[in-house]
Amino acid sequence: MKNKMFRLNVAAKRGSVLNGVLFRPEEKRTADTVMIAITGIHGNFYSNPFYYNIGDTLNGAGIDFIYAQTNDAFGEIKTVNVNTGKEERIGSWNERFSYTDEDIDAYLTFAQQEGYEHIILAGHSLGANKVIYYLSRHKDPRVEHFFLLSPANLTYMMSGVTGREKQIIKEQVERGDGNQMLPFPFMGWVQCIANTAYDWQFSGLLNNVHTSPDGDFSQAERITHNGALLVGTYDNFTDGDPSEFLRNLNRHMPTARENKLIFIEKTGHTYQGKNQEVADDILEQIQEWRKEKCPLSK
Repeated sequence: MKNKMFRLNVAAKRGSVLNGVLFRPEEKRTADTVMIAITGIHGNFYSNPFYYNIGDTLNGAGIDFIYAQTNDAFGEIKTVNVNTGKEERIGSWNERFSYTDEDIDAYLTFAQQEGYEHIILAGHSLGANKVIYYLSRHKDPRVEHFFLLSPANLTYMMSGVTGREKQIIKEQVERGDGNQMLPFPFMGWVQCIANTAYDWQFSGLLNNVHTSPDGDFSQAERITHNGALLVGTYDNFTDGDPSEFLRNLNRHMPTARENKLIFIEKTGHTYQGKNQEVADDILEQIQEWRKEKCPLSK
C-alpha cells in the first residue's frame, strides 16, 4: 500500500512559497529521520517519477522523505509572496542562483521545527550542485549527511550556447534589462530572463562539478560533511565517463574516504528503468548510517 503524501508550502526569506511534498505515513511525525531532496531545473514529479519510488521505499522503512521543489522545478509557478501578499510567478524563467541558500534553509528549518533528529540533505541534478554550494558555505549542524544524485556538469550543458547569445545576455544585463525575457531559449530549451541566463553562464555559483581533474572544485573542497554520491553509468549530463565524473568530484572532497560512491548500471540522468534500484540503494545507505550511529538504531 502506498504511503500518504502531504503538500508543503515552505516560505523562503524573500517571501516566495516553495511547494514541496512530504512523504510520511501519518500527518503527525513519528519518524526521527528525514531525507530532503532538492530538485533540479524542471525536476518535477512529471519528469522525475523516481521521487515516488524513493518516498514510498523510505517510508516503508520508517524514514520520512521531502520532495523539496525549488524555484525552478517548473517553467512557471503561480503563488503568493508571504512578505508582500501579492501574487507572483516563479520558475526556471526567473530563478536566481543566489536563492540557493535561502531555499535550502527553508526546508531545513521546516524539518528542524518538525523535530526530526536526523536530517539527510540530498539533491538531484542541479539540486545536487545546490547542495554542494550550500554545504561549502555552511557547516550546518542540522545536516547529518549529504546525498548527491547525479550532479550536473553545467559547462557541458551550456556548450551549445553561441558566442552571439552570450553577448546578448551580457548586453541585456548591462543596460539594465536583466529582468526582461531573452529573445531566444537559453541552452535551446529554457525560456528565461537575462539575469537567470547570466547566473548560469557567467556567475559560476553552481558551476562546481567538472570533467577535468583541474576544474574549479573549490566548493567541494570546503565541504566538511560526509555522505554518498550516486550516478547512472549512462548519464549524458557528465560529458564523458559518468563513473569517473563522480570519482573526480569525490577526490576533491575532504571526506572522500568516508563517502560512499553508488553507480546505477545502464541508466541515465533520471534513472529510466532503474527507479526502484535507486530507491533501494538510497535506503541501504541510510540504513548503514543508522547502524553506525546508535541513536538511529531501532
